[in-house]
Amino acid sequence: MKLYIKYMVTERCKVLVKKELKKMNLAHFTIELGVIELYEEISRNKKTQLKKILLKHGLEILDDKKSILIEKIKIVIIDMIHYSEEIPKINYSGYISQELGYDYNYLANIFTEVKGITIQQYIISHKIEKVKELLLYNELQIKEIANKLHYSSTAHLSNQFKKITGVSPSFYKKMQLQRRKNLENL
Repeated sequence: MKLYIKYMVTERCKVLVKKELKKMNLAHFTIELGVIELYEEISRNKKTQLKKILLKHGLEILDDKKSILIEKIKIVIIDMIHYSEEIPKINYSGYISQELGYDYNYLANIFTEVKGITIQQYIISHKIEKVKELLLYNELQIKEIANKLHYSSTAHLSNQFKKITGVSPSFYKKMQLQRRKNLENL
């Protein structure tokens, strides 16, 4: 039995869900971002109990097909940008379509209808979050980050970053380093 979980997008969420399943004596087969696969069907009562427990942690079991599909799209994007060693070089629409086995236009229309933003806007917001993370690690130069995330140029990354955050990548990095320094001095 597969259960799709909304907002389960980090490794910490997976650990939390695993712990709660263990407390309920529910044997799981796998736990992935946004998905739990159980060995067997669970009763309606157990499912309701699990829903309540997960809701307390800000997680939600999805029941309707559109919500499940939206969550699958989000999981593919988050996994691709935040957890893959290498972001696929093929266009994102082709990658998402291939991963989920649906026509991209169908996925894009449902995503926009339900989320109110396009898949492309969702991808951009996650790429910018990844840029922020990489800037804070201070291991890569902006040019290397642009290459890693398949931006056409450093200028393109910088323009997109400033459009989303309101500041340039270099200014963002300076602000965060200063913030870190100020916290250390407390």
